[in-house]
Amino acid sequence: MKKLIKQAIKFGAVGLLCFGIDYGILIFLTEQFLINPLISSAISFSLSVIINYLLSIIFVFDTQRNTKALTSFLIFIGLSIIGLLINQLIMWFMVDLFLIHYMISKLVATAIVMVYNFISRKLLLERR
Repeated sequence: MKKLIKQAIKFGAVGLLCFGIDYGILIFLTEQFLINPLISSAISFSLSVIINYLLSIIFVFDTQRNTKALTSFLIFIGLSIIGLLINQLIMWFMVDLFLIHYMISKLVATAIVMVYNFISRKLLLERR
């Protein structure tokens, strides 16, 4: 149980850093370049996923680094694509349908995707 709590804390720290990157890029692209928030969100999410992958493999999950690196990466990308779809659906519902500001919508989407990410990565990426 201690290992799981320690791992969840590390996951949270990596997630917080990547959230800052994701949220910062979203706001920057939307406000400075007037890009639609759904497009900005997809770009910012994708960039933060790359950083999240590297940090998760190094610091969070006990993966088989050498023998199954490609398999782990492909699983991570597949899970991230699902996370992106969840993110985009939530952003679309909240921003376009319910007219909730994109910054608030991103907070909700991030919280939901974070839970999905931890559970799916724990189940599918970690060495047993």
